[in-house]
Amino acid sequence: MPTAPHPQNTDELYQALQENDRRPYGRTRTVTAEELVDAAEQFAEPRPLVHALLALQKAYNYGSEPRKSPVVFARVLTLFDEQPDVFDERLRHTLFWRFKWVANALLALPEIPLASLRQWLTEMRDRYEKADLGLQPYYGQAYHLAAHVGEDTDLAYELWAGRTRTRLSDCEACEICERALHHLAAGDDERALRTWETVLAGKESCQEEPARSVSYALLPLLRTGGADRARELHLAGYRACRRNPSMSGEVGRHLEFCALTGNEARGLELLAENRNLFDEVESPLDLLGFLTGVEVLLQRVELLGHGDLPAAGYAGRVWTVAGLRAEVRGRADDLAARFDARNGTTAHTGRRRARLDRAPLLDALELTLRTRGLDDVTPAAAPASAPTPASAAVPESLPELITRARESEEQGHPDATACWARLRTLVAAPGYAHPDDPAVGPLVRLRADLLEDEASRAGQKDEFDASAALYEEAAGAYDEAGAPQHAALARACALLAGAQVAPQDVDGAEGADGAEGVDGAEAEAADGAEAKAATLAAAHAALVRLHEETPGLAPFQEARLLRLRTSALGLRLQTSTNEEDIAPVFAELDLMLAFATRHDIAGQISTAHLLRASSYAIVGDLPAAVTETDALLDRLKAHGPAWHLPRTLGLRGKIRLGLKDAQAAHADLAEAVRLAAEWPADTVDTAGLHGDLARTCMRLGRPDEALRHLTRSAELELRHGSRFDAFCTYSNAAQLSLDLGRIEDCIALLDSLLAEPDVAAGELDDRLVAQLRLARARALHAGEDLKAATAEFAALAAESAGWDDDPGSHAMIAAETAVLLAESGEFGRAREAADQALAAHAREPRYEQLSNCLRELARLQAERQGAEGLADALALLADAGRIADEARTAGYESRGRDLDSALAYEHGRVNAYASEYETALTALDKALTLLGEPEPDSHDRDHVGEWAECVRLAAVVEGRYLERPAPALARLDGAVSRLTALGHTEETEPLTSLAARLRDEG
Repeated sequence: MPTAPHPQNTDELYQALQENDRRPYGRTRTVTAEELVDAAEQFAEPRPLVHALLALQKAYNYGSEPRKSPVVFARVLTLFDEQPDVFDERLRHTLFWRFKWVANALLALPEIPLASLRQWLTEMRDRYEKADLGLQPYYGQAYHLAAHVGEDTDLAYELWAGRTRTRLSDCEACEICERALHHLAAGDDERALRTWETVLAGKESCQEEPARSVSYALLPLLRTGGADRARELHLAGYRACRRNPSMSGEVGRHLEFCALTGNEARGLELLAENRNLFDEVESPLDLLGFLTGVEVLLQRVELLGHGDLPAAGYAGRVWTVAGLRAEVRGRADDLAARFDARNGTTAHTGRRRARLDRAPLLDALELTLRTRGLDDVTPAAAPASAPTPASAAVPESLPELITRARESEEQGHPDATACWARLRTLVAAPGYAHPDDPAVGPLVRLRADLLEDEASRAGQKDEFDASAALYEEAAGAYDEAGAPQHAALARACALLAGAQVAPQDVDGAEGADGAEGVDGAEAEAADGAEAKAATLAAAHAALVRLHEETPGLAPFQEARLLRLRTSALGLRLQTSTNEEDIAPVFAELDLMLAFATRHDIAGQISTAHLLRASSYAIVGDLPAAVTETDALLDRLKAHGPAWHLPRTLGLRGKIRLGLKDAQAAHADLAEAVRLAAEWPADTVDTAGLHGDLARTCMRLGRPDEALRHLTRSAELELRHGSRFDAFCTYSNAAQLSLDLGRIEDCIALLDSLLAEPDVAAGELDDRLVAQLRLARARALHAGEDLKAATAEFAALAAESAGWDDDPGSHAMIAAETAVLLAESGEFGRAREAADQALAAHAREPRYEQLSNCLRELARLQAERQGAEGLADALALLADAGRIADEARTAGYESRGRDLDSALAYEHGRVNAYASEYETALTALDKALTLLGEPEPDSHDRDHVGEWAECVRLAAVVEGRYLERPAPALARLDGAVSRLTALGHTEETEPLTSLAARLRDEG
């Protein structure tokens, strides 16, 4: 089936060739190029056929199909020999350049005899000499062959590297890479890195550079102490070559880098992302490099005891690390042997063995913001943390295990988590035999315990519906087991969980768009809070009745009931914030504390103090809250329980942050995190502590430290099963990394998240996934990958068009898409995207975003097209003018620039680009009037800077283009005097510089 319309004439053929050249390399581009060669053969003219053949060879070359490239080139060479006049200077240059492509293609095919390779190089030399071309490119290819074979490389290098470059020499970046690789092969890392420096710094580049050089430089950088630079280059370099069949060897070296820096889990993640390379790489030499890198990674993972982990490999079957490693090893060994047999050396087997024998260079290098180990990617890993040194080992004896679990649960000891997890696994296993032990009780009692633990974990993740149902089920099982007091406690927990389920929408609370919608949302929120407070009050009353009607409660059970009663009233106070709800909370707290003290229940005493401190914080008495936590910390250090220390320090840290003592808050939270490491993460909410510490770091102006804690918090949430919360936290981390200018970190983090199985399968909240993709698109734009950013924005704009419940977000996404399309010069598509944004804006206004978008589109079009683009640019500004009118009518106040003055300024710029200078000056004067001159008490530097820039542009138009320097200088001198008098000397610099130039020119 054709991939494109069949060209009917040569003009259509050339247009189709240009369109295909914009496609990424791959099957679609290659098949289209093949079809276009067939089409070119129908015309009587040879020149279009030459162009089509050269385009097809390019598709084969960069699509990793070396077997086909020489065949196509042979046809071009025949045409050159038969009809040399068809080849103009440009085509002739391309022809002789591509001799090197054929040499590289033949080198990559082990079935091509060595004699044939040498014969082709002789052909290249003869052709170059006959055409009176310099031989440096020939000697370059001779060196490539020597390096490939592994013989006489020093002589071949000197014959090439000592010669003067010609127009047909490889680009500077590629030659630098070859020289560096020669030094690297000689064992001189330092010299190789010095040679590479301009390429690694991005000063020299081409189609495959610097990505190719980066992949080779990673290990030398590690060996010479440049770990941070290696990390930075890995992130940027990998993104430039991933999933690209023609750069599969580079991907293999990035996998090897992961394996040798303690990043095996990231390596497996990248392997999965590049699974296509197993089947799409047609170059045996490239495939050998890729497979060797894969094997280095898999070998390391298996050596660490994770050979049974799943791994992404050849299509058609499910692979484990061990199974895939065996398959890869066999294929790579065969390829190396075939090359060595062709070359008559052992170079490829030796190089492969050297890579596989290389020991790790670092125990751990933090490559990305999402640092994970192999244990974190093990599918069978339990969500609960394993016991730590501070916790006792889980008993082997089943009766002892059940007893330990129940005792730990009564005390609130973290050991309970690991015990219940172990019991859950044992009970679910086929053939489970319950102990016949009266002290343990029947199986139904154990099932009730496990249901209660599951309900508790659901509640910790705010899954209150599920939690309430599980508690009710546990209560029924306790009744069946003859444990009515346990049943009563489970029902009490169900009552509180049920009261925390979000209330249904209140009838009549829906609001209209605009201001009325805001009022409606506020009314709905108020009604919802009132309903929830009433539900919690009812739950408290029910808990009191249940408490009173349940005889025979053990002290720990009664203490928990009192805690549930207190929690219900505390949640009501938190929801309602009513003053009359304060006293009942403290009354319940007094009961709870007195009971726990009387029965010496240490955990409940601590919990009562924690709840009291929290209640003081809720009512705004932060000093009292600090005093309460101070006393509790003294008690915990003296009497325990030790596992309450992290939580108490964390609470005091949050309270101190509220008191604006960020330094003290940081000390408390950092100590809390340190102590929390001694206990399972979910029992002390380590994720929450890291999140609070991140906020504190931001308050202290330490964003890099905040970023580390955010990502740690997110990963802990992910391990605990709170995936939605984890992805939200990671989204915040991505945005922070982007704000910090850590663009590659941001992109790598988001790539990792978007590759998660539940995200790829569409199981995660679609709006959250869209937010992650939007952040990634913005990061790609910030990283100047305009093509990838535009593609992602366009896809998001298409998807968000269906968000009938959220047209405002679609307006924002479509507006950003329009700007990126305009930056790419696609003004027609940009206008279409802007129209989509305007249509969505009509349903849910986004005044500022749309005005900014339309003004920027107008600027870009006028800047690129001049007078030709003026009409379209002015139409965009007219739309921006209507939005400014709407905003003024609605009483909207912009957060950034004033919409009217910004619009007048843009009219000035647009007309100036189109050489309509009088109109431009009139618009700029209007902008200056709207802005108003800076006042003595003006502290708004943005306004001052905007005014100064408007003065500068008006003076440029007036003084240079309208050739009226006198009024322009008067304008500038007046502005400089005013700004200087107001102390804004920085803003005067461009004005004084322009004035000096105008005087010099006059």
